[in-house]
Amino acid sequence: MTRWIRCFWDEEAVWFHFELDSDGYVIRQVEVQEPGSKVLSAASLAEWQEAQRDGRLAEYESVYGFTAEPPISEWDGHAPQSLSADEFEDVWSTARRQLQERQRRHPS
Repeated sequence: MTRWIRCFWDEEAVWFHFELDSDGYVIRQVEVQEPGSKVLSAASLAEWQEAQRDGRLAEYESVYGFTAEPPISEWDGHAPQSLSADEFEDVWSTARRQLQERQRRHPS
């Protein structure tokens, strides 16, 4: 069963938004730094794996970042808040647009 959560990492002032599979592994991940809601990453595990297979991993990570590897249940000190699928999709689509626009303005 897919679920969606977010948690705040005080040390870096970053909101992590996760789409998780039934075992707690990240399917998609968005990182937004405060203040100012600067998008740091919006990565999909499936896209990352495809980029790795196709030899485009560095290119993918330079635009979208990467997803966390351990299951979220292994993260300590974070109090996750539940999100609806629609709430996650809003964050995801906004983050992806921002990263793609940033890439168009400043190609690597």
